[in-house]
Amino acid sequence: MTAEDVLELVALLRAAGADVWIGGGWGIDALVGDQTRPHRDVDLMHRLDQEPALVAALARAGFAETVDWRPVRFVMADARGREIDLHPLVFGEDGSASQASLEADRPFAYPASCFVTGVIAGTAVPCLSAEQQVYFHQGYEPAERDRHDMAQLRKAFGIATHF
Repeated sequence: MTAEDVLELVALLRAAGADVWIGGGWGIDALVGDQTRPHRDVDLMHRLDQEPALVAALARAGFAETVDWRPVRFVMADARGREIDLHPLVFGEDGSASQASLEADRPFAYPASCFVTGVIAGTAVPCLSAEQQVYFHQGYEPAERDRHDMAQLRKAFGIATHF
């Protein structure tokens, strides 16, 4: 998944009326303002109530669903091998959001302040804050890419991480 791919997808989804925020590795690179490693996919958080428009736009662009773990997440991919890991969010009136988890009584929390702007290839993009990225990188054994990503946040923001 290239920077150009990410920008193309964000533009496509915005044009379809779907709000998305970039998370995961690309989200961290957006916060840092530079691509720091290769990425096999892009993680996008989206408004659950906009999901039909989002899925329809991606289908028109050649993407098909390959994994369905709803209500937690689902994955869409195209014939070129580009994968999008999609995370449905339900927003509250205060701008915060929640995402279902595999533990029904413990949804993932997104404070309103975690929806920020980063930069990919010189273009401003919506993404998740450094603090939210750290929140999602805990409670599991990290892969080398996770260690790399957290090191980028420590270096750029002086933020404490779990590994």
